[in-house]
Amino acid sequence: MDTEIKHKYPLLKKYGWWAGAGVAVLGAIVWAVAASGDSTYKADADAILTGDVTQGSFDDYVRINGRVETGIIVQVSALETGIVEKKWVEEGAMVHEGDIILTLRNPNLRQQILDSESQLAEKQNMLRDTEIAMEKERLQLKQDLLAARTDLGRKRRMAEQQAALYAENLTSREEYLNAKEDCELAAETLQLLQNRLRQDSLYRSVQVAMMKESLHNMQENFILVRQRADNLNIRASHSGQLGSLTAELGQNIAAGQQIGQINILDNYKIAVTIDEHYIDRVSQGLRATGLRNNQKLELTLRKVYPEVTQGQFRADLAIDSELPANIRVGQTYPVDLVLGEPTEAVMVPRGSFFQSTGGQWVYVLDKDGKTAHRRNVRIGRQNYKYYEVLEGLQPGERIIISSYTDFGNADKINIE
Repeated sequence: MDTEIKHKYPLLKKYGWWAGAGVAVLGAIVWAVAASGDSTYKADADAILTGDVTQGSFDDYVRINGRVETGIIVQVSALETGIVEKKWVEEGAMVHEGDIILTLRNPNLRQQILDSESQLAEKQNMLRDTEIAMEKERLQLKQDLLAARTDLGRKRRMAEQQAALYAENLTSREEYLNAKEDCELAAETLQLLQNRLRQDSLYRSVQVAMMKESLHNMQENFILVRQRADNLNIRASHSGQLGSLTAELGQNIAAGQQIGQINILDNYKIAVTIDEHYIDRVSQGLRATGLRNNQKLELTLRKVYPEVTQGQFRADLAIDSELPANIRVGQTYPVDLVLGEPTEAVMVPRGSFFQSTGGQWVYVLDKDGKTAHRRNVRIGRQNYKYYEVLEGLQPGERIIISSYTDFGNADKINIE
């Protein structure tokens, strides 16, 4: 006989399929929420900053820090090698053109000066001895010339007398010919002496000129050597403020080595470093303004350096307005560099949210200010106060402008 089997949980048999259906629906809801990725973060209202989306005139400029530097810097270098013997002035002192900054010591150069003095004295003595010998020779030649001229006169008279006597047959032909030959010999001797005197005069003038030129060159060389000795005194080539003096007593300084610089204080510039984000928009001729102690400076960008170091590049600005009375090298000025003309734009205040999102999205507050939702945006230009909004926001809306670091990837922020 069959026995009837009774269910232990009759309600489960009667309503089980309803329970299963409910669990399935609940699971579907949970899965849908998880699949949508919609997460929420609770934030303390006191821990966040908000800003209004506005529309107005957007000033296209960037604020940077500028440092006062001299517009002209003159390098101070050693002309000779030597050991620092004395420092006449210290770094930061005001110097005038010609003032001695350092004195060097060079024993080898001193020996060169003594050798040059000795060679010059020897050359002078040699020239003097040569001139004396030439003068003696010239006098002796003149004396010989006088004797030859006198001898020629006597023998000419004798030849004339013999010719007259020979014409009257009062003397022999031999005596007549001898007298005639003696006269001709005396004339030729005189001619030779005259030619020699003329040639010796030319030779002596050339030789003396060459020796004097050699002596002159040696004198100039001696002057240059003495100037090298004076170059051991390193002097200021311009008037200004001495800076970056690196030489110390006893230090060996090489010729051409830089030992400091002179800042010309009647000419200043403002040196700035700019984020490489602006490198394509920065060029010569841009206008800028600086402000210090309520005094405004009008500036013009004069030079842009091509090197980028640690995400920044350098530039120099010239001061167009009157210089402040108390301007000093090393002072800092906040500088507003104008990159373009003001334009009408939608703007949001600058904030640290930009570092978290790169300007690609923001949290937009609801009208009640209790919640904020993530929204994609597109940020354009930026200045010291605002970011330009190109897409995604409308004037009158509010966004969170403080850091999003704690929010993670939350799509919704509940503000309590």
